[in-house]
Amino acid sequence: MTAAGLSGIRAAIIDLDGTMVDTALDFHIALNRTREDLALPPLEIEIVRRYVGKGFRNLVRGTLATEMDEHSVELLAPQAFAAFLQHYTEVNGDHSKLFPDVIPGLRVMRDKGLKLACVTNKQTEFTLPLLRKMALHDYFDVIYCGDSLPKMKPDPLPMQTVFADFGLAPNEVVAIGDSVNDSQAARAAGCAIWSVPYGYNHGRPVQEIDSDGIVETLLAAANRLT
Repeated sequence: MTAAGLSGIRAAIIDLDGTMVDTALDFHIALNRTREDLALPPLEIEIVRRYVGKGFRNLVRGTLATEMDEHSVELLAPQAFAAFLQHYTEVNGDHSKLFPDVIPGLRVMRDKGLKLACVTNKQTEFTLPLLRKMALHDYFDVIYCGDSLPKMKPDPLPMQTVFADFGLAPNEVVAIGDSVNDSQAARAAGCAIWSVPYGYNHGRPVQEIDSDGIVETLLAAANRLT
């Protein structure tokens, strides 16, 4: 379902991984280096993609659970998580790339007078360097990461905090993301939500997301705001 145009929108809340930046290869490399440390076989990148978007702990635990029982995951997860953070720090942004028309889309939104927020479940220590490396940081008025607030997506708190920061009502804001996580947060917060078709969505088709439509790119999204 292609997204219909929206009017009266004064701000956009945009996800990071899978929406603006394709970070899967960085995750894949860091996870497989972690698995090598633990004497585990490497994973295919498509398995890794399924677990992107709900925070790093879920990423590490989810990929371990593809081959281990719950008890084994519990025992190994702390060591695996510590190793993953070290390896991801080494590669963060090195193999990532922008999805098509991200910067043109952000420019059009800013030219239309929209305030912009980046809301991601990635931790601050990784988010800010990645945004700077991808030349995205300065487009955003506010940035909320997975450790910025007491709760992260799919909880509505990050969205609600952006509303308060901008002094806007939910119906004046659109969220744009690639996963059900983004949709659930937006629905709970009461704002519109558009989905991009090229992201991760935990390995599920984008058509399964409860959103207000699919926008091919951020530029397409910007052009549908009047």
